[in-house]
Amino acid sequence: MGEWLGRGRKARRAYGFDEIALVPGNVTINPEEVDSSWKLGNKRIAVPIIASAMDGVVDVKFAIAMSKLGALAALNLEGVQTRYENPDSVLSKISGASPEEATEILQSLYRVPIKEALITRRIKEIKKAGGVAVVSSIPQKAEKYGRIAQAAGADVFIVQSTVSTVKHISTKYQTLDLKKFISGMKIPVIVGNCVTYQTTLELMETGASGILIGVGPGAACTTRGVLGMGVPQATAICDAAAARDEHFKRTGRYIPIIADGGMSTGGDICKAFACGSDAVMVGSAFAKAKEAPGRGYHWGMATPHANLPRGTRIKVGITGSLEQIMFGPAGLDDGTQNLVGALQTCMGNVGARTIRELQSIDLVIAPAIKTEGKVYQQAQRLGMGK
Repeated sequence: MGEWLGRGRKARRAYGFDEIALVPGNVTINPEEVDSSWKLGNKRIAVPIIASAMDGVVDVKFAIAMSKLGALAALNLEGVQTRYENPDSVLSKISGASPEEATEILQSLYRVPIKEALITRRIKEIKKAGGVAVVSSIPQKAEKYGRIAQAAGADVFIVQSTVSTVKHISTKYQTLDLKKFISGMKIPVIVGNCVTYQTTLELMETGASGILIGVGPGAACTTRGVLGMGVPQATAICDAAAARDEHFKRTGRYIPIIADGGMSTGGDICKAFACGSDAVMVGSAFAKAKEAPGRGYHWGMATPHANLPRGTRIKVGITGSLEQIMFGPAGLDDGTQNLVGALQTCMGNVGARTIRELQSIDLVIAPAIKTEGKVYQQAQRLGMGK
């Protein structure tokens, strides 16, 4: 398996969303009669979409709004919301920076220490308004922030890093024992990110309630350029789905996988599910919402890194309300609005009543899927030609 790169060196071919397409079904279903919900821990969640734990996407108000729409939004416990009493002025500085100075300003603003009291306050603000409190931390801070978040009433805790493994070697600091940490938490713990079969399997064996799949595909992420790492999402999700199914076969415990990054349209999201995902985590699509705190800008979690930024601040603009982006009615023709409607319509057209059925439909390798017959759209920069 694989192709020769050179003498004695082979590489496996991997595919991204733009290189595949879904095959319509032999039976079609009324989109209003499909079930696009998913399960995390013991709870069934209506919408299988999570807003990414990025400061330009999620704040307290955004998390509450997503909850009211039946979805989840993750709050970054190491961002501006937990460093500043009043993050609005900080967000204004970030959005007002020129492209040349944006990263330096971000690095400066993120040097301010995290205030643990603000972790508690932000979670309680979400809960007081009836929202679902999903929060995220890097592994090095997980034990401390996990205890604080759980005590404050958080519903889900995410341990997230660029690359997550069960076996992490360091002589400079104490590494997180994922299995021990998860067993000590009373709320579901999601772990990520990874892109391979073996790592997904090992992370599932820690007792995690969900696994994030994706290294470097995000719109604001530069990991693939800075570090040269990553696996295109279609292949990464398929490999992770195989690990999930193997784990279920061995243990009887079904652990959902969550595609994280690389999806900016409804079509991308549909392809992620068809490749095997149980839910998706999306950033740039929600950064365009009027309710997003980034004021039309979006930046990766590693953008403010002091020594080696692996993200950039990008301008995505403000295109509509959160409800428009989630449920329509769409005012744009490029697939960036009514994401749930797109998913349910796709499910109907391929004959999938549930997400589980969508995971097993026919796929084709189709590198021309976005260009075939679209010459006028491309020439006029409309629809799929943007």
